[in-house]
Amino acid sequence: MTTAVTPTEFAALGDDATLIDVREPDELAQVRIPGALSMPMSTLGDHLDELPDGTFYLVCHSGMRSARITESLIQQGHDAVSVTGGIVQWQAEGLPVDR
Repeated sequence: MTTAVTPTEFAALGDDATLIDVREPDELAQVRIPGALSMPMSTLGDHLDELPDGTFYLVCHSGMRSARITESLIQQGHDAVSVTGGIVQWQAEGLPVDR
């Protein structure tokens, strides 16, 4: 099972792939990925029943938080995949963001 993809690999999956941004609201206010769902890490535990069925992808600022959350969610039976490098790498790879 794949537990991580690069931002470019995620983007190649197309519009049907679900991206969940686990950054906090103040981080989202600065820059966000179009179409990403917001589920801040600080409150994610309260919203586990809202996670989508099937494979979903997690992104944070640099990839550290999303990697930790991905491992935890996999242990709970979810099909989660971390986007490596977070939004920092996303922007470095030239993918679109909203400011």
